[in-house]
Amino acid sequence: MADHNIPRSPSAYHYPLLIKQLLTTLQIRNPEQEIVYGDMNRYCYRDFVGRVARLANVLESLGVREGDTVAVLDWDSHRYLECFFAIPMIGAVLHTVNIRLSPEQILYTMNHAADDVVLINQEFLDLIEPNAERIESVKHWVLISDEDTTVETTLNSAGEYESLLAAAPDTREFADFDEDTRATTFYTTGTTGNPKGVYYSHRQIVLHTLGKGLALASPAEQGRFHDGDVYMPLTPMFHAHAWGMPYLATLLGVKQIYPGRYEPGRLLTFFRRERVTFSHCVPTILHMVLNAPEAADVDFTGWKMTIGGSALPIALAQQARARGIDLYSGYGMSETGPLLTLAQISPAARSADEDAQVELRCKSGRPAPLVDIRIVDPELNELPHDGESTGEVVARAPWLTQGYLNDTEQSEALWRGGFLHTGDIGTIDPDGYLKVTDRVKDVIKSGGEWISSIALEDIALQCQDVTEAAAIGIPDNKWGERPMILVVPRGDVLDTEAVRSEFLQAATDGVISKWAVPERIEVVDSIHKTSVGKIDKKYLRGVYG
Repeated sequence: MADHNIPRSPSAYHYPLLIKQLLTTLQIRNPEQEIVYGDMNRYCYRDFVGRVARLANVLESLGVREGDTVAVLDWDSHRYLECFFAIPMIGAVLHTVNIRLSPEQILYTMNHAADDVVLINQEFLDLIEPNAERIESVKHWVLISDEDTTVETTLNSAGEYESLLAAAPDTREFADFDEDTRATTFYTTGTTGNPKGVYYSHRQIVLHTLGKGLALASPAEQGRFHDGDVYMPLTPMFHAHAWGMPYLATLLGVKQIYPGRYEPGRLLTFFRRERVTFSHCVPTILHMVLNAPEAADVDFTGWKMTIGGSALPIALAQQARARGIDLYSGYGMSETGPLLTLAQISPAARSADEDAQVELRCKSGRPAPLVDIRIVDPELNELPHDGESTGEVVARAPWLTQGYLNDTEQSEALWRGGFLHTGDIGTIDPDGYLKVTDRVKDVIKSGGEWISSIALEDIALQCQDVTEAAAIGIPDNKWGERPMILVVPRGDVLDTEAVRSEFLQAATDGVISKWAVPERIEVVDSIHKTSVGKIDKKYLRGVYG
């Protein structure tokens, strides 16, 4: 067969899709635009580019080389944004550590990722210092502080972030390398067992940035993201690259506001002071912001917002719309980059009444450009888009993770049949809108975080007076879901406080996170089971939910 590859001149430049290319036009498009960190730091994109070079030079001086892993534990800040670029741009791997995991899970992820250098905010030293000797691969720790005082630590510190950057050159030539080089790693909490490592290449991140930009810019009016916006994330930067938005905002030279901790009063202050126009968050954060005492007299008109992480409740959407927020759902997961769909209002639906539009905004949405999303039966046969046929949501796109780090078996299960399996159940209507209706597995999703029902059952069974246990998620107006435990007593009487103490002790020991402790414990005579003897959690959710 004839070779139909395009001929290339020997002098032609083969342009690799590397994260550094997202900065190519930055100093031309909007070099004086601001990046703001809370009340503490404000600088322009021209300075940002210099700081990225400084950080890269610091890391190189610490011995970081291509293929090494650099972990970050920090609040949402300008520093985190610098890490999004500098670390992968030198060929290293950025590990965004999920600080909301339990201490044991954090230790597991840092060892599993084989972190070589760790950048750590002083507020997380108490979390790491007692167990630092159990982190096997770390050679250097770089301290992060918002204070001017010297940070005391037992860690093998290479210095403080700002001091190190100040002493480093602010220029650097970033070399080309293979665009399929791994750029980032972060971990899902999963439903059972240890967290799973999700990874992305430079090529995937660049393509996700471009695809997301096209998706958000495509509407003529509603929900558009453009270079005149003011962007403030309300999704932590350790969650799927803050849904990829910092890369897109930087590519476009958009003004960026990083709030640090997510405290409603602070967020509202920044919203008003900086005139924020675009954010993304889980329903829980939106609920907190809308219902904060400081929000009573705030006019939210002009604030565009993508909601993801869990289903957007109709009542919450109505409340936000009444306050002037142009919100709509987005759908995806850690393994999908994350963007798959957006529930933007189609041209045909813009004349519909408000109730109809709210219902549409609360759906999972239509596929973003380059996304092939389907609902399939167990044999992977595609089901019709009739709004009624229900199947598993599977997807293909150029930015989906290609597997789990060092986990061949789980990777193959994720990609069974050549499609990425989301583990969600849904329908697609004739207009192409996906609606996720259920989960394949019985994971509990609370405030955008996953809680293992099996882990909770194991803890309940540690109580000597419990003979059976079942954990389910029940609806909660604030958190989306909260865990509930059903327990069968070994004898005639069971003190629920004894069960609760098991969960509190597990949280103290770092086995589970504090927000995984069930608020509701029900003593029952028996637990309903399927015909094969498994706990029928669907039935239990119908009874108790």
